[in-house]
Amino acid sequence: MKEKLIGEDRRKLLLEWLKTAHEPITGSVLAKKTNVSRQVIVQDISILKARNTPILSTSQGYLLISSSRPNVFRKKIACCHSADKNVTQEELQIIVDQGATVLDVSVEHQLYGDITASLMIASRRDVHEFIKKFTETKATLLSELTGGVHLHTIEAPEEKILIETEKSLKEAGFLL
Repeated sequence: MKEKLIGEDRRKLLLEWLKTAHEPITGSVLAKKTNVSRQVIVQDISILKARNTPILSTSQGYLLISSSRPNVFRKKIACCHSADKNVTQEELQIIVDQGATVLDVSVEHQLYGDITASLMIASRRDVHEFIKKFTETKATLLSELTGGVHLHTIEAPEEKILIETEKSLKEAGFLL
């Protein structure tokens, strides 16, 4: 049986794995690698975040936000569409097909104010995995709280990609 990693040693190792990862790592994978439960990993990530470690929790797993990223351009876009999975998939595919990444989705809730969820969707594979998880979990989209209205923060290496993305979303009827 593999030895269980304890406390600080485990958190140091988690941080090293996240530093070298090129894509998100799920809590289940980290739990298996450290021989602890997924809940222990969730607690470890919370401790690391409380220490101001820039870890992003996404639907695909955990990702360390690097401060040494090349110049990127970001834009918030206001969208509106039904909660139909095919429509959601089309919206996300338009964005990634233009070369942009969907960093998050946010809504303005009447009671709680702004609610934001990290997405980190950068490819058709990511879109597929998001839609698959959406279908399997029978979860609801945040935009269902606001009649389909939502914001996305999108990011791209060039400003013209953001302009083309916005143009394509407008042509498809997704922009508010």
